[in-house]
Amino acid sequence: MSFLADLPISLIVLCSGLGLVLVGLWGMLTQRNMIRMIIGFSLTDTGIHMVMVSIGYITGGTAPIINDAVPMADAVNRVVDPVPSALVLTAIVIGLGVTAVMLSFAVRIYKARKTLMIDECTESKW
Repeated sequence: MSFLADLPISLIVLCSGLGLVLVGLWGMLTQRNMIRMIIGFSLTDTGIHMVMVSIGYITGGTAPIINDAVPMADAVNRVVDPVPSALVLTAIVIGLGVTAVMLSFAVRIYKARKTLMIDECTESKW
């Protein structure tokens, strides 16, 4: 356990995010059930958010406010970049909307075909 305590939190979040991206991609590419594919997409989306936040994090950093506590010359090394966090907030909302649309399509497909398996929903146009 002392090994994890010595690692910076941004590295732990970065590795966890990359792991989620890989698990999500595996789920999207290998599963044939639409709900499982949507879950894989959501895992990939969350992993990307975690990677983006970890890239913008500075260990021991402060809020992006330049005042007497943070001198202007030292601000580059001590202030956390707010842009990745703002982008992640926007991406979370967009991901939620895309997931909702995918789930609504899955419900419509299930009502029409009575199955959520991709193999059974494809039609040959021969």
